Amino acid sequence: MTQCCINPSILSADFVNLEAELQRISNADAVHVDVMDNHFVPNLTLGLPVVQRIQAVSPVPLDAHLMIADADRWAPGFADAGLASVTFHAEAAIAPIKLARELRARGAKAGMALRPGTPVEPYLDMLSELDMLLIMTVEPGFGGQAFLDVTLPKIRRARKAIDGSGIGVAIQVDGGITEDTITRAAEAGANVFVAGSAVYGAEDPAAAIDRLREAGSQKLRSAAE
Repeated sequence: MTQCCINPSILSADFVNLEAELQRISNADAVHVDVMDNHFVPNLTLGLPVVQRIQAVSPVPLDAHLMIADADRWAPGFADAGLASVTFHAEAAIAPIKLARELRARGAKAGMALRPGTPVEPYLDMLSELDMLLIMTVEPGFGGQAFLDVTLPKIRRARKAIDGSGIGVAIQVDGGITEDTITRAAEAGANVFVAGSAVYGAEDPAAAIDRLREAGSQKLRSAAE
């Protein structure tokens, strides 16, 4: 995959002025919405009713990242709400294949996330059930963390397996993405990038998105040659 997608995380946005903050990233490919329940991760953010309101005013599709316990029970509700993409954590799902199929049946793209320390190999056989594999490049739960280079080999193994299977599964990375780290992640095989601080910490978030997209696209093109 040579298309570079930038999905800014609103975890770094000004929640008091969220509708305006969404308009500042209207050139993004999707809005990354971090849903945390203070159980799976030690932080609490947004619930489904707030996500539904965000979707109502967002200029681009929503990409939900559910850092929540009991994903089998709660994730389908986000697909029912009409979100473009819903990603659950493998560590929080009892029946990940069943859940991925349910998300797709309800009209959402199905994504599955892995913590930095979770190996990808046990899940390679279910790639055909997914639209996206999210490899966390920081520990989930907080924004503003530094990119973990130790995750790069896992990204490479996932990309090799996906390319070998011929299945069009995107690889998303989330955590510590900057103009520097996006090139390393793209070289390893990621093509969808979640950036929070690098976008909303910039004076012009839209310009920051363009710079990230160009940096990632150049690396993806060179890797494909």
